[in-house]
Amino acid sequence: MFELEWTPSFIKSAKRFAKQHPELKKKIATALLALEQDPFQSSLKLHGLSGSMKGLHAIRITYSYRITLVLKISEHVITLLDIGDHDGVYR
Repeated sequence: MFELEWTPSFIKSAKRFAKQHPELKKKIATALLALEQDPFQSSLKLHGLSGSMKGLHAIRITYSYRITLVLKISEHVITLLDIGDHDGVYR
């Protein structure tokens, strides 16, 4: 089991995202629960990022929306960084 660490920037992004996309609240909650249990579940589509975001990972909420995160496997901690559309979180 992993611990989710919510950064202030993620909390701000999540609140804004939830207001803009209330229909996705259940999907987000399900994804965060699954992430906490096992981030390597195939349904999350966890993938490493490259370029300026090398060392970070992302999971898929839907085809268009992602959550970016830092995965610290040795400590079993997942630091949540951002949530938003595909282009927005990869800036």
